[in-house]
Amino acid sequence: MIKDPANVTFSENAPYTNEWRRFWRVFLQRKLVLIGLVILLILVICAIFAPWLAPHDPYRGEMRDSLEGPSAKYLLGTDIHGRDTLSRLIYGARMVLIVGFITTGFAATVGVALGIIAGYYRGISNMIIMRIMDALMGFPMIILALMLAAVLGGGIQNVIVALSVAMIPGYARILHGLTLSISENDYILAQKSMGSSGGRIMFSHILPNSLPPMIVLITLQLGTLILAEAGLSFLGVGIKPPGAAWGAMVSDGYKYLTTNPVLSFAPGFAIMVVVVAFNLVGDGLRDALDPRLRGLL
Repeated sequence: MIKDPANVTFSENAPYTNEWRRFWRVFLQRKLVLIGLVILLILVICAIFAPWLAPHDPYRGEMRDSLEGPSAKYLLGTDIHGRDTLSRLIYGARMVLIVGFITTGFAATVGVALGIIAGYYRGISNMIIMRIMDALMGFPMIILALMLAAVLGGGIQNVIVALSVAMIPGYARILHGLTLSISENDYILAQKSMGSSGGRIMFSHILPNSLPPMIVLITLQLGTLILAEAGLSFLGVGIKPPGAAWGAMVSDGYKYLTTNPVLSFAPGFAIMVVVVAFNLVGDGLRDALDPRLRGLL
């Protein structure tokens, strides 16, 4: 029996979509993500060009100008030492980026290495590494960082060390779970049957497939780190004076809320805006990198 050619239907494969184009289309389609990117761009510009953007020296002030309100000379007023609040706010962007990116880079590197080793080799290494991580996670991150900073002392180096140690367990736990899941895939079992070394499998196959959720986590954790550093500086164990840190500025200014509220409101507002911006960008990255949303967004 010969079928009528007119009744024969043909199916076409879905057109190929370049992954980079799909990523940027999904990432940039939300206006809130664009707003977050603009805020972060302004933060980076302020940090890089602080010496040219700051209208006054952020570390030296005139005592005769102490606690002045906003004016043409000092747009956001001055603190108790006569230092320009706007200039210190601009220079504080440098501390935000230095602490945020160095801490995240160190914590993510160590946490990823520990998590992937524990998840791949399992056994005794898994038990030792993950029990240590569980012990560290028994303390809230800010409490653990506060204890370490109190022991090590203030200063940007010690703040970075304290926050890095407090952030490592989160990365290790997530990579541990991802490694356990990815290790059961057929292509990993095929690599083992071909005699590939553990290092090659971990860093050539498991790690690349774990990057999308890790990138999203790193972006979201940057906002958490900014809040943690501000909290440490507010409590007096963060960046040492006269360094310009937003948390320390909030702490110094809250004593004058009734007479000069901008001293606390300005750095507090800056912290809020930057943290929200990192969260918005993190949400955009999650949508763009989630393979379950491919074809839907």
